[in-house]
Amino acid sequence: MSLEVDRAVLIAGPTASGKSALALRLAERLGAEIVNADSMQLYREMRVLTARPSAAEEALFSHHLYGVQGADEPLSAGRWAVRAAEIMAAIAGRGRVPIVVGGTGLYFRALVEGLAPIPAIPPELRQAVRDEVAAAGEGAHALLAEADPALAAMIRPADRQRIARGIEVARATGRRLSEWQQVPPVPLIAGRFAKIVLMPDRDWLRARCDARFARMVEEGALAEAAAMAARDLDPALPAMKVLGLRPLIRHLAGETTLEAAVAAGQAETRAYAKRQETWMRTQMIAWKSFFTQDSESVKAKIFSFIDDLGLTRS
Repeated sequence: MSLEVDRAVLIAGPTASGKSALALRLAERLGAEIVNADSMQLYREMRVLTARPSAAEEALFSHHLYGVQGADEPLSAGRWAVRAAEIMAAIAGRGRVPIVVGGTGLYFRALVEGLAPIPAIPPELRQAVRDEVAAAGEGAHALLAEADPALAAMIRPADRQRIARGIEVARATGRRLSEWQQVPPVPLIAGRFAKIVLMPDRDWLRARCDARFARMVEEGALAEAAAMAARDLDPALPAMKVLGLRPLIRHLAGETTLEAAVAAGQAETRAYAKRQETWMRTQMIAWKSFFTQDSESVKAKIFSFIDDLGLTRS
């Protein structure tokens, strides 16, 4: 059964497109609370490197699902969506508007379109499978091929998170994940939603990506990278793929200059933004796109769009 949230604003867009700033403006206008839909901003260890809202910004309005996971605790799109839907329902129950903001398209898909009704996986089994996959290394893909051949055919051997997910579902439920995925999804939320995608000019966005990464280095990204390197985590973990983290770790190890590390981090960010933009253009066709870069004029258009949907009224 879907959770009723009545009104909500969903803001997607590539990295550095101004989503968080827009969410703060809307929160002030609507009396809202903000819910994170960025898979990397879940991690508590990397506020700077993941461009999480600052502590001062988080203090202005209630923020949810920011910095709630340890770097060694992957969170699937499905489990995020369940938590986000519950939080949205609680916000609505307080008579406030949830604003869901982020750049992880699969999170939005899971939230809006629903999920196959896969039973919860016991935590001890999940951890055991992840330990087994880590120990198997490149051989983990063969374990998945044995448990779920159809799923294995669609997953890269290096994608340990999805490999572990396929194995744990097969073992816990006695049914392959590829079979579960054929079951009609169960919607998680219902209500009036403003679905917004920010699509700024590409040259403007590239410049923003470069400037933001350089600023991150000035504001503490190196210290966060050093702390992550000291933990010696599995490099296949999603947290270890935070944009720019690996180049900075290589610099700290003396393998490259800081200038080269910054350039590599900027290049990673630009490439990721391009992939996000491509995904959102093809997968979020029904969402309302705003093509102008971050400016007062585009904010006025977005506010008007939300007003026209009646989301400013109970």
